[in-house]
Amino acid sequence: MQESHFLSDPIVIDAPPPLLLVVDDQPSNIQTLYAIFKDRYEVCMAVNSADALAFCARRTPDLILLDVVMPGMGGYALCALLKSDPRNCDIPIIFVTGNADPLDEVQGFEVGGVDFIAKPFHATVVRARVHTQLTLKRQADLLRMMALVDGLTGVANRRQFDTVLGSEWRRCGRSKQPLSLIMIDVDHFKRYNDRYGHQQGDVCLRAVAGAIKAAMRRPHDLAARYGGEEFACLLPDTALEGALMKAAEIEAAVRALALEHADAALGGIVTVSVGVAGIAAPRQLDETALVQAADAQLYRAKREGRARVCGASL
Repeated sequence: MQESHFLSDPIVIDAPPPLLLVVDDQPSNIQTLYAIFKDRYEVCMAVNSADALAFCARRTPDLILLDVVMPGMGGYALCALLKSDPRNCDIPIIFVTGNADPLDEVQGFEVGGVDFIAKPFHATVVRARVHTQLTLKRQADLLRMMALVDGLTGVANRRQFDTVLGSEWRRCGRSKQPLSLIMIDVDHFKRYNDRYGHQQGDVCLRAVAGAIKAAMRRPHDLAARYGGEEFACLLPDTALEGALMKAAEIEAAVRALALEHADAALGGIVTVSVGVAGIAAPRQLDETALVQAADAQLYRAKREGRARVCGASL
């Protein structure tokens, strides 16, 4: 989840400023908005809807200032498209328009906009409205984080995993893109708790979660605690071959922690068993089939001796 910031206080040192995306086909409007915000935010620009979509595929803005009337896809259609994508649906979008017709505003709110700014721009009003929406977004982000993050390990919890899995399954089905899932289980964790105690067991789980999370380098990959000593990694737009490479990286990263485990079957350190399943493009099945397939591969890894990766296509 991308962090946004309270705007009434100075930006925390080393924390990036909020990212604004200005989408407008008129260079003069872009220049005016850039001049208003450049000293406090990172401001990026797109001159049409296609460029805006490409930008949002690479980075997640904290807020979008969106022109209503543009050649090709207009602002309302672009807003509706962004709101239909789980990766971008929480970005507040403020429409920029020279039209004062209330019916236009109604349409903008219906497709997911949060506010309107009228042309010509009044700098104080524009700053105040952006400030308000970024503050609301930070509050909403904090609430979502509290509800969706595992309190022990700091990775996503099961609730967030289930939500993202469903949305990514549908998105990859629509776009005909692959989707892969990695299931990870800490080997002989009951033995670990019995010898070292539950407090040290918690320390172990946090360390393993940290190694898993560090391997998730793309912003849309998800590391989650699935339950107990079991973790899951969801890799959108990733075929089985790439997921197997990522799984091997995770297995090696946990092994490299060299956490003592005197009752482990292999090497006297904490290891993990890993199961991987991938599907070329979700179609008729539902997302539970991917979980079942990855789980089956996880149990295969355990049967074959643990501390290894097994995988198969769905």
